[in-house]
Amino acid sequence: MPLIEFSNCGFYCREGDFYIDPWRPVERALITHAHSDHARWGSKYYLCHHDTKPLLQQRLGNNQYESIGWNAPVYINGVRITLHPAGHIIGSAQIRVESGGEVWVISGDYKIENDGLSGAFEPVQCHTFVTESTFGLPIYHWKPQAQIFSDIQSWISKNQAEGKSSILIAYSLGKAQRLLPCIAEVTDNILVHGAIYNIHEALINAGWNLPTVQKVSSETPKSLLKGSVVIAPSSAEGSPWMKKFAPYEIGICSGWMQVRGAFRRKNADAGFSLSDHADWKGLLEAVKGTGAERVYATHGFQFAFSRYLREQGFEAGEVRTEFGNEETTTPDHTASPP
Repeated sequence: MPLIEFSNCGFYCREGDFYIDPWRPVERALITHAHSDHARWGSKYYLCHHDTKPLLQQRLGNNQYESIGWNAPVYINGVRITLHPAGHIIGSAQIRVESGGEVWVISGDYKIENDGLSGAFEPVQCHTFVTESTFGLPIYHWKPQAQIFSDIQSWISKNQAEGKSSILIAYSLGKAQRLLPCIAEVTDNILVHGAIYNIHEALINAGWNLPTVQKVSSETPKSLLKGSVVIAPSSAEGSPWMKKFAPYEIGICSGWMQVRGAFRRKNADAGFSLSDHADWKGLLEAVKGTGAERVYATHGFQFAFSRYLREQGFEAGEVRTEFGNEETTTPDHTASPP
């Protein structure tokens, strides 16, 4: 029997009697990161990284949480557990599970480039590696973050010169925080949607030093709205909430913007291929870095990616999960009235 089983609730370690990122309530849940498709309400006990705990508290409310640091072993029914940086968002972890000389690593979501905020991805040696494959096609190849940030800053400066607001559509947890240092270099007037403000406050209260933002509300002076830089979740697109910033341009920050014409189909003015997931090259680099004999691909282009791995000599397969893609499709459950 393998150390990790693929059950109808999630990744299950029978020997340790725990689940990793379960999508149904269980007794004991180990959480890779705080995105809503990986961290769900209803389990009795939660284990996560220290930086993920305040995010779970903000998103899931009061529960029985235990948090640990990087590479700090804990044992559950004799099974050794350690967490290692995934580089996806703040607090995101790969979970290493070891028993009887067998080692599995469940990656959750990850990216290879160090964004200066989420921690540097750390390849972890293992026998079996479970990898995401959100962008598991060769067409996905990211520009360096510095280049993308420069493009965003140039776009904001252009809009400022034309008297327009700049509205950046970005997921409230991860992308929004990653954008702040970039925007702060061109303006100190950063406005955010309530969903993003909630996450921002949770991180500030946990000790994170992030650029100052202002929550958009009915009391926000009109003088601040005009010509402002705004970060909003995709749930705000096309809503009456946007009208208060007119005239404005919309820029979508997502890996899907890599595909030609994607931002036009979204009725946006600009698209920036800023992703919190690994691109094709990054996925391959991660797999090779683990030295794994077996690789299982989950959500994304898992069939194409696993087929390619088999062609390269890996023992590879696919795993069906209920994880989504927070880049554009996962509902933002942190949203609050604007």
